Amino acid sequence: MVCLDHESTWQKHVHSKSKSTLNGLRRILQRPAERQEWQPKQSGSIQPHDADQPALPVRKHYFSPNRFYCVETICAPCGVVIAWTKFDKAESPSNILDWLKAVYPNQEDRPSYICIDKACQVVRTALQKKRVWNEWKQTTRFIVDSYHYINHKADDFLCQKWCNPMPKDGSAPNLIGQKVGKDGKIYDVSLELYIYS
Repeated sequence: MVCLDHESTWQKHVHSKSKSTLNGLRRILQRPAERQEWQPKQSGSIQPHDADQPALPVRKHYFSPNRFYCVETICAPCGVVIAWTKFDKAESPSNILDWLKAVYPNQEDRPSYICIDKACQVVRTALQKKRVWNEWKQTTRFIVDSYHYINHKADDFLCQKWCNPMPKDGSAPNLIGQKVGKDGKIYDVSLELYIYS
């Protein structure tokens, strides 16, 4: 229950969170590129995946919690969550490196591989900060998953060289396995470690 001064604000909040309103939002989200006449005009721009978020608008009320840009998790290869955090404004490589340093302050505790969709951006950022790169390169190799590698490798030499989930140069033999195909031939396959997702 709210006081009379805040009654109208509360009613607007309740209406915006109602089942019928949320169902309409779900329909919009299923086809985000389509704009229907009945849909409200889009306010603000869409934030690129790794760009810093613009300053948050001033809140009119606190009936519901503030939103975070993303929740990050570190998972063991078996799927157990080791650590998690919330990034309020951006999933930037600097934020990722700072968080990894907080989770793994001792070099001997760091994983051998960290698989993350933006590993090439994390490596690039670490290289720009030589001390950070020297610290991580001794213990950990950052790799991208095979989906991102296929999309990055054509025009990103750093990704090809340092983030390959299946290097053929023998530098990471425990990332490559073999599988017998339907035709009976043996193929190399990536054994991606989902340590970071």
